[in-house]
Amino acid sequence: MVTKFKSAVIGTGAISKEHLSFLASCDRVHLKSVCDLSKASASYAAQRFGADSIYTDYRQMLDEIKPDVVHILTPPHTHKLIASHCLEAGAHVFCEKPITPTYDEFKELWALAKSHKRWLIENQNYCFNETILAIEKLVADGVLGEIQEVSVTIALPIRDGGVFADENLPNPIHKMPAGVIHDFITHLCSLIVRFIPDFDRVSAAWSNHGGGNLFKYDDLDAIAIAGSAHARIRFSAHTPPKAFNVIVRGSKGYAETDLFQPYLRCVIPRAGELLSPLINHFVNGCDLVGASFTNFRNKIMQKTPYEGMHRLLDQTYAALIDGKAPPISFADMERTNRLVNALLSEANRV
Repeated sequence: MVTKFKSAVIGTGAISKEHLSFLASCDRVHLKSVCDLSKASASYAAQRFGADSIYTDYRQMLDEIKPDVVHILTPPHTHKLIASHCLEAGAHVFCEKPITPTYDEFKELWALAKSHKRWLIENQNYCFNETILAIEKLVADGVLGEIQEVSVTIALPIRDGGVFADENLPNPIHKMPAGVIHDFITHLCSLIVRFIPDFDRVSAAWSNHGGGNLFKYDDLDAIAIAGSAHARIRFSAHTPPKAFNVIVRGSKGYAETDLFQPYLRCVIPRAGELLSPLINHFVNGCDLVGASFTNFRNKIMQKTPYEGMHRLLDQTYAALIDGKAPPISFADMERTNRLVNALLSEANRV
């Protein structure tokens, strides 16, 4: 008999599809309930993914369902209060990013989770995408050598329509300390600290190149330094096409990918100094051709860049059921949120 955890979801926005599709298909999970302020939205999600019940009041749901795990998918400014109630009700919490608006609030929430002997997990799903795991293995195997530089760049036209650009109905994320960029900053920082855990110095340039009052910032260009290792953190709303680039450089070679259009390019010593460039070109060229066919198939099959989400959730539930620590540790979250805090600090502004 496979042990099943009773799970519930709070919030049925766009990201809920990724969570609910996993919960509906996982043999470790019994999807007990879906909660949303909109009864129609909760009903649709419950019907589509097979939840037992719906609620519009999450406190009532916690009292009546008593879930083992709650997925919090609401706007970030609500996370701390809802997560606190879930932890106090005895549930583990898997929370969408950013887990809290500030670093201090994260530490308070973690202390609460610890006091109730529950796990608090922030969604850092891109760390579990195939190409990132492949780069981590290259690092672990010593193929790239000692890490010297990590660069993570997101380019998205957030001002050109979509959920963030409606001035008549501003998205709640605009109220976060980094404005709309706060919706992406966890992904940027979690990938950085995956390869360079701690930093001595941080400098960040925040800009609003598009102007106006709706967007607090639409551009971030930052550098973090740890000894001789450097990290660059970049978000731009003005440099098409869409991209999510990750480059990891070591003392022996480098690897890069784009998580929106996945591929893995690895430049390393392969057969001596003379032939290495030619072999690298040939191997990477073949890999890029293969990636183009894979990405075309993914488009046809409507597979999204969230492919690491199910992997993360599967490992999380396996760990919780076995009584082990989940794959996103306190150290992972603490380092990520501490770096976010450093980027936002007035003392580190350029």
